[in-house]
Amino acid sequence: MLQPGEPGDTGWVLLLAQLPALPSSPRVTLWRRARAAGAAGLQNGAWVLPRTAAHEELFTQLAGSLREQGGSGFVLTVAAPADAVNAEIVARFRADRAREYDEFAERCTGLLAEIGKETRRAKFTFAELEEIEQDLDKLAGWLRKITARDFFPGERAAASAETLQRCRQALAGFARAVYEAEGLSSPIDTATPGPPAKTETDRREST
Repeated sequence: MLQPGEPGDTGWVLLLAQLPALPSSPRVTLWRRARAAGAAGLQNGAWVLPRTAAHEELFTQLAGSLREQGGSGFVLTVAAPADAVNAEIVARFRADRAREYDEFAERCTGLLAEIGKETRRAKFTFAELEEIEQDLDKLAGWLRKITARDFFPGERAAASAETLQRCRQALAGFARAVYEAEGLSSPIDTATPGPPAKTETDRREST
């Protein structure tokens, strides 16, 4: 049962879309934009989002675009239905986000493995450090997108944030090794107890 103030407690906004079979590009564009917003698919051509002004505006824009491309689009707002129906809709949102969190965790595991491999090889170069930083930047940006469309967050959101922090800590350790290998003073303060110092990735995210 949705609680007051929870996404979906004031109802849902639906987009009923229909497009010609060809060309396929409008259909792909619709799919990408709906997914980027976190919309869940109910049936063929039916998308749903928690009812908010921003979501209604997005679906209205998409419906207009569909009509311009020879299709049809209808935007409907519905009150929160019976608990069983709400539960099924919420389950679809959570399943979509779970798949994204799974893939995010898999890529984080890959990044940690890469750092471990280069550490064992003692490949402490600025080129390698920059490449790892870029990969971490992409992961951080991706997690922000996932959490932004995670309308019903649970333990997975917190666990993913912790996984990203482990990646940051591993990067910080690798960065120290790179500076030591180059005979330079590391910009990461290892003497002061407390939270890990910010890496270049963290500084770019805060600007």
